[in-house]
Amino acid sequence: MKNLIKFFVSLLLLASCTTKSPTLSELPKSETDPLPSWNEGTSKSGIIDFVTKTTTSGNSDFTPEADRIAVFDNDGTLWAEQPMYFQLAYAIDFIKKESENHPEWKKKEPFKSLIEDDIKHVMEGGEKALFEIMMASHAGMTSDEFQKSVSDWLNSANHPKTGKPYNQMIYQPMVELLEYLRANGYKTFIVSGGGIDFMRVWAENAYAIPPYQVIGSSIKSKYEMVDGMPVITKLPELNFIDDKAGKPVGIYQHIGKRPIMAAGNSDGDYEMLQYVTSGEGPRLGMFVHHTDSIREFAYDRDSHIGKLLKGLDDAPQNNWLIVDMKSDWNKVFNFK
Repeated sequence: MKNLIKFFVSLLLLASCTTKSPTLSELPKSETDPLPSWNEGTSKSGIIDFVTKTTTSGNSDFTPEADRIAVFDNDGTLWAEQPMYFQLAYAIDFIKKESENHPEWKKKEPFKSLIEDDIKHVMEGGEKALFEIMMASHAGMTSDEFQKSVSDWLNSANHPKTGKPYNQMIYQPMVELLEYLRANGYKTFIVSGGGIDFMRVWAENAYAIPPYQVIGSSIKSKYEMVDGMPVITKLPELNFIDDKAGKPVGIYQHIGKRPIMAAGNSDGDYEMLQYVTSGEGPRLGMFVHHTDSIREFAYDRDSHIGKLLKGLDDAPQNNWLIVDMKSDWNKVFNFK
């Protein structure tokens, strides 16, 4: 949006002068290219062609603004997810920090191994162990207390590979895509397997996506009076898993309308892309393929996180874009 404003302001200023106005090719690339961090190629042209035809009045694929809805996975699609999901990193740090207030954790698994930095043993506990960790680090707090806990963590924790704060591990090309879509009348939603309350703390600042346009997994909460004040308290009970087949359900429950564009990066997003692109009219589905081991991470079919196997195999027959991070992006993060 800022680039578009700068562009039109420059045209107005030049129009008031006697000198000849420049052509688009004469203007700086940053003022004419809505996706400057994307290299020219099939992915970039496919996105721009889709947006152009759905927003051009008179085009057979023109889509009313009310129906221009795009949904994005978060982990691995909008920000990094290796070597572990960032929300799990928060949970681990929370357990370690609070262990002095919970002496029982030092003798009880999976907390004992976690405190001793034996992550391998923690992971051997499977989903049950991870569930216990997530409940201990996410429940028992009011909504305000949880928000502060996540904010404090983001202000102090750094990614193990880059040394950068986790909330800077955001893909610049995807931020540009979100801005480009919104500049063309699209509403952008996050639809992630990550915790809805966790993402709502920082998503608006990171992506300009407000809390009410964030859909994610959740635990139950209750309303109660505490010291004469009404509060929402998070409970150690699972409410909804927004992953795989749960994503279309989450879209239906929260949005109530089938989007026309969906972006993900793993087989956990397969059903979301399937649901979105099977509707009538123009549709766009895309996977971010992690192929850059230097600037980020390279992984797909055999990864323990962000596994992309079925999505890669079925993308051609479904006409889904495969965005190759190494070749399609000239920049990954804003700090590189």
